[in-house]
Amino acid sequence: MPIIVNLDVMLAKRKMKSKDLAEIIDITTANLSILKSGKAKAIRFSTLEAICKALDCQPADILEFVEEEKR
Repeated sequence: MPIIVNLDVMLAKRKMKSKDLAEIIDITTANLSILKSGKAKAIRFSTLEAICKALDCQPADILEFVEEEKR
């Protein structure tokens, strides 16, 4: 998938645990895990906004587009 989720990188930079972020943004740790793993099909802007506020970052710090190789 060409969208890479760097949420684990931002959590490490902010020295925050997934469990703590999940509590702050009011989602389950299971849903946060799905998002972190890149298996989520979508993310609500309100959730993205809450993550950015909690981690004091920009959406581009969390989501990255990487072009897939053409075969």
